[in-house]
Amino acid sequence: MNFGSDNMGPVHPRVMESLTRANDGYALPYGEDALTSEVTDRIRDIFEAPEALVYLVALGTAANALALSALVRPWQVIYCSRIAHIVMDECGAVEFYSGGARLSLIDETHAKMQPDALRAMVERDAGLDFHAMRPGAVSITQVTERGAVHSLDELRALTAIARDHDLPVHLDGARFTNALVALGCSPAEMTWKAGVDVVSFGGTKNGLMNAEAVVFFNPEHAKSFDIRRKRAAHLFSKHRYLAAQMLAYLESDLWLDMARSANAAAARLAAGLSGVAGARLVHPADANMIYAALPRAAHRRAVSGGAEYFVTLDDLAGGAEGDMIETRLVCDWSTRNEDVDQLLALLRG
Repeated sequence: MNFGSDNMGPVHPRVMESLTRANDGYALPYGEDALTSEVTDRIRDIFEAPEALVYLVALGTAANALALSALVRPWQVIYCSRIAHIVMDECGAVEFYSGGARLSLIDETHAKMQPDALRAMVERDAGLDFHAMRPGAVSITQVTERGAVHSLDELRALTAIARDHDLPVHLDGARFTNALVALGCSPAEMTWKAGVDVVSFGGTKNGLMNAEAVVFFNPEHAKSFDIRRKRAAHLFSKHRYLAAQMLAYLESDLWLDMARSANAAAARLAAGLSGVAGARLVHPADANMIYAALPRAAHRRAVSGGAEYFVTLDDLAGGAEGDMIETRLVCDWSTRNEDVDQLLALLRG
């Protein structure tokens, strides 16, 4: 019963099989191999973007930081949610790889930037003189760090503000596919058709070992990316092993099937929590990540019964049985209904 993180889940067997097939003979290094070429074409097809430039990296942090570094100059500002992943969990990578660009933290609800707050901050910065840093880009996280999914209208509201001020838009899509299946839209509708210029198309949280794609819909924004990726030591020599993972991911809609499975498990869990006395959702459970407040007594039963998940407080130390513990529970493609039901049974007591 592990609900700790989709990073903790296993790699899908079809991905492992693809790696084994790729491990036959010799292939050109540094992305010049046939598998990388095939994956590039596949990604262009699913995004309906034949001119897009596609780059594979092994880490979500590299995808986000290098993509944003290609969009901004060191004296510019990147606008993002106060609790965006690039703020909370990437150890200053964006600032480092961009040479000093600053993150400007925008007020949020369920980790979604509020359009009015974004517009006010951009307009304030645009009106400052040469002593201040200049507006540079907007970064949106989809799924947010609190488990919410931006609707297409919400995405368009944010990108319209960026467009009004000639700012490129980056989408952190570590859980891109979970959001996509939750919305029931196409990849194009959730990206360039909604005003997004570059997306970090995540795979590691959705059944891959270590493969992400950075997709630039406007090639002008990608002029320095290949150099930045190499200089940052994120260009794999045996690049075919990244491509092999992504190829298996996209074949026969495996990427969509895994996200649907994860989202369905999370929906089952969220619905079941309504039967746990005192439990409540803290944020919308739109995709595969749930934030829930649980009574301490229920939490103790779950942990004692072998459940694993993230807590924001010292889980078993002190406090009254009726105290509430805020938790994060994440489902991945391999989460079974039996695991969900067993956790709910423990919580109900």
